Amino acid sequence: MKRNIADIHATAIISPEAEIGEGVKIGPYSIIGPDVQIGARSVIGPHVVIEGHVRIAEDVQIFQFASIGAPPQDLKYTGEPTGVEIGAGTVIREGVTVHRGTEEGRGVTSIGRLCMLMAYSHVAHDCKLGDNVILANSVAMGGHVTIGRHATIGGLCAIHQFCTIGEYAFMGGMSGTNKDIPPYTMYWGQRENLSGLNTIGLRRHGFSARAIKALRDAYRIIFTTSDTVTQGVAIAEQKYGDVPEVRKFTEFIRTSKRGVPSSAPSEKMA
Repeated sequence: MKRNIADIHATAIISPEAEIGEGVKIGPYSIIGPDVQIGARSVIGPHVVIEGHVRIAEDVQIFQFASIGAPPQDLKYTGEPTGVEIGAGTVIREGVTVHRGTEEGRGVTSIGRLCMLMAYSHVAHDCKLGDNVILANSVAMGGHVTIGRHATIGGLCAIHQFCTIGEYAFMGGMSGTNKDIPPYTMYWGQRENLSGLNTIGLRRHGFSARAIKALRDAYRIIFTTSDTVTQGVAIAEQKYGDVPEVRKFTEFIRTSKRGVPSSAPSEKMA
């Protein structure tokens, strides 16, 4: 183990088998297990516990009282060597919990690059977060959840196991879902309705006016003017099949395993 004494507090407990990169800082009373790798320049705050097969990339920040790599809350788990992967530049705030994967799942719980996991959020076993995902305070995720890149999950949200949240989607605070949420959309409420297209988020991320207009039209076709979602998807693909974002949108809906919510009658997409 490479160890810079000046950057590791004397009270930290670090296994000699852990791999600690150059310039890593570890705060007081933190515990680092034997199968942990921490990339260069990462900062581990005080009272952090990192255990199991955990791979942390460079420039990651983990704040106090976080727990990374603990066994999953799955009664079928019997100590298999599963793990956690955290991408470069991700920030994990106070009290966040990230559980390792299971053999019956993906075998690994993964968090992408440049994510922000705010205080007390929970990433369950076998979840997969894409790059630039934001979880606000106290988000609760069931196992096997997938969240696409640049998605934002509001505070106190609950996501049922095996659900998929599409890229650039926005889930409003205190919402809960047991269905898949298509990319580019907004969702509010408790197992209720989509609330239109996430146009503000799409503009902020530089989506073209043509792509946003096509997505708005496709959304209306699928959720408000067609007799069925299946019929709407077919019409939207026929009309806007040349727009990559619409193809992603319709493909997500067509292949969803849990189904997607309906659209609220009074939704606004300004």
